Amino acid sequence: MSYFLPESAPVLTAARGLALAHPGIVEVNSAPLYLRARAADPGRRVALVSGGGSGHEPLHTGLLGRGGLDAVCPGEVFASPHNRQIYEASAAVAKSAGVLLIVKNYTGDVINFQIAAERLRHDGIPVATVLVDDDLATDSADSATGRRGTAATVVVEKLLGAAADRGASLQELQELGTRVVAQSRSVAVAARAQTSPTTTAPAFTLEPGVLDYGVGIHGERGIRTIARPPVDDLVRRMTDDLIDALPEGSDEVLALVNGLGATTELELHAVSSLLHDRLTERGLRPAVTIAGTYTAALDMAGFSLTLTRLDEGWVDLWTAPTETPLTLPRTVRPAGTSATPATAPAAQAPAPAATPGTAGGRIVLDRYAEVVAQVRDNLTKLDQLVGDGDFGDNLSGGVRRAVRLADETGIEGTAALAEAFLNDVGGTSGPLFGLFFKDLASAETGDGQAPSVAALAEATAAASAAINRVGGARVGDCTLVDALVPAAESLAAASAGVPTGELAEAPLTTAAQAAIRGALSTASLRPRRGRASYVGDHALGVPDPGALAVALVFTTLAEVHEPTWATRLPAPGHLTTI
Repeated sequence: MSYFLPESAPVLTAARGLALAHPGIVEVNSAPLYLRARAADPGRRVALVSGGGSGHEPLHTGLLGRGGLDAVCPGEVFASPHNRQIYEASAAVAKSAGVLLIVKNYTGDVINFQIAAERLRHDGIPVATVLVDDDLATDSADSATGRRGTAATVVVEKLLGAAADRGASLQELQELGTRVVAQSRSVAVAARAQTSPTTTAPAFTLEPGVLDYGVGIHGERGIRTIARPPVDDLVRRMTDDLIDALPEGSDEVLALVNGLGATTELELHAVSSLLHDRLTERGLRPAVTIAGTYTAALDMAGFSLTLTRLDEGWVDLWTAPTETPLTLPRTVRPAGTSATPATAPAAQAPAPAATPGTAGGRIVLDRYAEVVAQVRDNLTKLDQLVGDGDFGDNLSGGVRRAVRLADETGIEGTAALAEAFLNDVGGTSGPLFGLFFKDLASAETGDGQAPSVAALAEATAAASAAINRVGGARVGDCTLVDALVPAAESLAAASAGVPTGELAEAPLTTAAQAAIRGALSTASLRPRRGRASYVGDHALGVPDPGALAVALVFTTLAEVHEPTWATRLPAPGHLTTI
């Protein structure tokens, strides 16, 4: 697969090919990219929307249609979809009782789906989320991120698709999905890494005669490398690990043997036979056994096992009829599909509504743009030490986009920043900053004056709450929250009339100082969220770039509205240099 992806728009091209192969089932919206089912069951009251990075096919897109999903949002290879894709797909397919988002537990997926949920709620669309976190290999008390979401996603989407067609409510579907996830565990092994689409070489190297145990579906290395045992011993070990991790319950299980892309049907069916034998030896009854490639990792040579303890009625949901590109074992596919064209015209994104410009808001925007341009390289260097090195460019690009929006549409201040970061800045941090700016915009006045302390306190508290709902980060996790929460608390105290020391007359400068202290404190923290959590102790001594960028927002507000007091704040270049 990795050798033959087109250089231009590979994911969109593949989506169009899927729609051509299934013209009565799938249609493609190209801008933003999402796929939607052409016909939903008339009894469905809640739409099901899922998605994630490409390279895992037939996951997600294979379950698009009746008895499955209403819309799928594919990201680039192994990259999360943008919140705009999820938001617009969900709004397009929403039913009378709302939308349920099915999300695999990866930081980028979680944040972008949660931001889309915030936007849907703002539009008055009922929305709930089911988070799939089945991967046994990442079940560690030391990580705030939790277990990864892998092949159990197939089970969740199939059972929820059948329940949705029966008219289940949003709450009923969320409760069912949450229970299915709780009763599912997966583990994967690999003998060869996937081929990188960029280099056409394996992403990592394994010596002959060894396996990686506990690999991820994005090509992440396993939790340990083991000598390759006979396959029956390997299946026994994997099965025992899964059974020991499952919660107590029924002795009936669904057993899924999943290929990671380059494992043959011969091998997978052999593994399923060994798995069946081991389950019965352990006193379990495999009511449903499935073998095939359902959640790939491009062309990785390996397989995963998933076990789900079954509750009453779940087998009936599994065997309920579907009309999807992927035909799962023991399902019924209705005859007859339409051959009408499968590609829908690209949806036109709604034009941003222009808001009256404010002198103060434009000054804040222009000054923040100057500050970010000044410190971009510093932020990039910091991010290279703790992440993937793109934060400075992403922040700078988003701010430049906001300035263009202000010039072209009349949106100004933090409203322009919110529009740019929510709709045009990808990755993990971009949409989170979009939420932050969106709430800050609500505090801006229409007369160019400084926002009231009460309004800013309310806005920063709302932003902190929204970011926590989306990403789960708290103070001490080494994220932008470590700067945002102290600033929010400082403004809340000032709004309540609580004395704030020598700068009591300068609440914005005091809040900026609190944000700066919080940002610098992250240098002593071991990260628990985001990409920095993967580097462990290597992040110690490095302040979080996102937290510094938040502190610079409050520094900018103080410079514009309290220029005399703001001279006590450190220069941006000094603040972002180790």
